[in-house]
Amino acid sequence: MGLNAEGQFLLDIRSGIGDTNNHLGNWNPNDSTPCGWKGVNCTSDYNQVVRCLNLSSMNLSGSLSPSIGGLVHLTFLNLSFNVLSRNIPGEIGNCSSLEALHLNNNLFVGQLPVELAKLSCLTALNIANNRISGPFPDQIGNLLSLSLLIAYSNNITGPLPASFGNLKNLRIFRAGQNLISGSLPSEIGGCESLEYLGLAQKPLSGFIPVELGNCTNLRTLALYDNKLVGPIPQELGDLLYLRKLYLYRNSLNGAIPKEIGNLSSAVEIDFSENELTGEIPVELTKISGLQLLYIFENKLHGVIPDGLTTLENLTKLDLSINYLSGAIPIGFQHMKQLIMLQLFSNSLSGAIPQALGVYSKLWVVDLSNNYLTGEIPRHLCRNENLILLNLGSNNLKGCIPTGVTNCKPLVKLHLAANALVGNFPSDLCKMVNLSSLELYQNMFTGPIPPEIGQCHVLQRLHLSGNYFTGELPKQIGKLSQLVSFNVSSNLLTGVIPAEIFSCKMLQRLDLTRNSFVGTVPSEIGALSQLEILELSENQLSGDIPVEVGNLSRLTYLQMGGNLFSGEIPVTLGGILSLQIALNLSCNNLSGPIPTELRESCIAGISSAQQQSFEW
Repeated sequence: MGLNAEGQFLLDIRSGIGDTNNHLGNWNPNDSTPCGWKGVNCTSDYNQVVRCLNLSSMNLSGSLSPSIGGLVHLTFLNLSFNVLSRNIPGEIGNCSSLEALHLNNNLFVGQLPVELAKLSCLTALNIANNRISGPFPDQIGNLLSLSLLIAYSNNITGPLPASFGNLKNLRIFRAGQNLISGSLPSEIGGCESLEYLGLAQKPLSGFIPVELGNCTNLRTLALYDNKLVGPIPQELGDLLYLRKLYLYRNSLNGAIPKEIGNLSSAVEIDFSENELTGEIPVELTKISGLQLLYIFENKLHGVIPDGLTTLENLTKLDLSINYLSGAIPIGFQHMKQLIMLQLFSNSLSGAIPQALGVYSKLWVVDLSNNYLTGEIPRHLCRNENLILLNLGSNNLKGCIPTGVTNCKPLVKLHLAANALVGNFPSDLCKMVNLSSLELYQNMFTGPIPPEIGQCHVLQRLHLSGNYFTGELPKQIGKLSQLVSFNVSSNLLTGVIPAEIFSCKMLQRLDLTRNSFVGTVPSEIGALSQLEILELSENQLSGDIPVEVGNLSRLTYLQMGGNLFSGEIPVTLGGILSLQIALNLSCNNLSGPIPTELRESCIAGISSAQQQSFEW
């Protein structure tokens, strides 16, 4: 009898496919039917026909043959997670029984064939993660059975067709990370079964249509990272089943509508990085199941509603970068599920609730850049979960509590620009995870202890603007991961220990405005990654080491206000990257300016725009 017609179609499909792993090795042309072939599933009746073709994750390459259209009884086609390329053949529209079509995670190009609109039985279409271009065809609204449409991560362009409103059975529509333009059509409100709408990370513009409020089955609405403008429609408050609402990173303005408080099923709300104004509506405190609330980087004012502290399930709260004022509600210290509290860059005042951390496993606390007073709470790390604590740029006083200096999980501890006192806490060096320590602009006194060398993963150490005394411990040389080190504006004395220059990863080193004496060790030339070197306003003497010329990445060099003598090293002229600043003034240098320096550096510096660094 020979192979039947459907088997012939499959063989033709195989002829256009590369199969390096021989997954289709049992596709034997001598068989009478293809029903035993890998990936092929047939009906079980007398007249067997191919019902399913599943060739997913077989590393298949090449293109899909137009012969696919011959499999008219096919109900399920899955070619996902391969490397198939070229166009999707229009003949696929002849597969009139097709219910599920999965072409995602391939390299298909070109436009979606309009013939897809003939698949009246199609319930699932997944074309995500390809290189498909052109617009959605207007005829997509003919797919009245469609329940799932996933098309994210392609190059789809043009506006969304109004015909989407015909898709009454559509439950999931995801088409983010494309090049879709224009506004969200108001007809989308006709998708009455819609549960998931994802149109993020693309240049969608215009207003959010109030008709979205008609999609009362929505569970997830993701319109983030677009160019949406105007207010958040109060009609979104009608979405009583909505669990996740993501509108962040747009240009939305106006007040947060109080109707958002009607979203009784919501667990995550993110309105961050917009231009929202007004106060935080107290109605948000009615959403008892809320776990995440992000409204950072807007223009909100007023106080933080006390009612937020009654949200027993809240785990992550970020209200930073706004104009909020008043005190931090004391009830935050009783929230058992709270792990992230970010309120930085506001105008908050008063004391930090002193029992913060007693009842919750705090993970991230950032209250920096406010006007907070009082002392640092002792229990922030009581449950040993805290990895980031930033209380910088406030008006805090007192010592760093032992509950913080003994916090083993800490990765970043930033307490700069306060009025903290006491000695450098040696216990900090027992934090095996500590990578960033900022204590600058406080009133710390005493020496920097040799135990600092035990902070083996420390990358950033900023202690400037304090009253540290004594010599710089040579144990700093053990900080092999150190990238940025700043002890400027202290009362440090003695010589610069050569061991510091064992920190081969250093990119920024600032020792200015201290009382260092002696010569600069020649070992400084070993800092091959160094970009900024500041040694000004000390009592350093002797020659400027010729090894400074080895710092090939140096862009900023400040050595003025010392007692350096001798001639300027010719080697400085070899630092081609030195284009931002060079200051050797107010020393006892003699001799001519080296020609090499004049040609390679001075000309560059005079023409380069001066920059300032905050580190």
